[in-house]
Amino acid sequence: MKKIATLFVLLALALPTLVAQEVENEAPQEKQKRNPGEIQTLFDPHSGSGGYGAFTIAYTQINNRDAILMGGRGEWVVGHGFGLGMGAYGFVNDPVYNSVDELNYSLAGGYGGLVMEPILFGWFPVHLSFPILVGAGGVASTSYSSDWYDPYEYWDGYLEDASAFFVAEAGVEVEFNLVRFFRLAVFGSYRYTSDIIMENTSVDALRGWTAGMTFKFGSF
Repeated sequence: MKKIATLFVLLALALPTLVAQEVENEAPQEKQKRNPGEIQTLFDPHSGSGGYGAFTIAYTQINNRDAILMGGRGEWVVGHGFGLGMGAYGFVNDPVYNSVDELNYSLAGGYGGLVMEPILFGWFPVHLSFPILVGAGGVASTSYSSDWYDPYEYWDGYLEDASAFFVAEAGVEVEFNLVRFFRLAVFGSYRYTSDIIMENTSVDALRGWTAGMTFKFGSF
């Protein structure tokens, strides 16, 4: 926990420097719009702003089993160098079969919260961004019949247990400016959660790495 907290403190301290560097190295045409006698700020309105919506699909592991994660986020982009918005994601892992009660068990849930995203040299065709999400979520253990695929059998799902959790996730994205309104990002992130209190589930079941792709549409 101390290592995770230290990481986020360092990211928060580095944020003003990253944004300042972005403004300092911005495109020449943006600099020409400035008044030389004007006081400059980190979040400079003259450097432009926009926004985008994004869809994400990714691979991760939940409770040591393969899982798919899908979701999206929307952000306001300030000065082409910093995004601020909200994100939400859902996940489900591969079921495991219990031969004793002849049921399949899986974990499913979701999480969301505030997203902060420093963007470095966003006008370059290929560049980096560093999204950080802080929020909360919930996860549930469900069971269902092993004959769910039989069209003559009813599919009965049962909620076995559930837990809420705090989540903090930090990642790095390699972004490709394909056209002016569309960016494709390949990313990796690490997700930290508070302890998951559920039977037959590890307390760190949701902690781990994620890798995937994000499709961004908007004005950057």
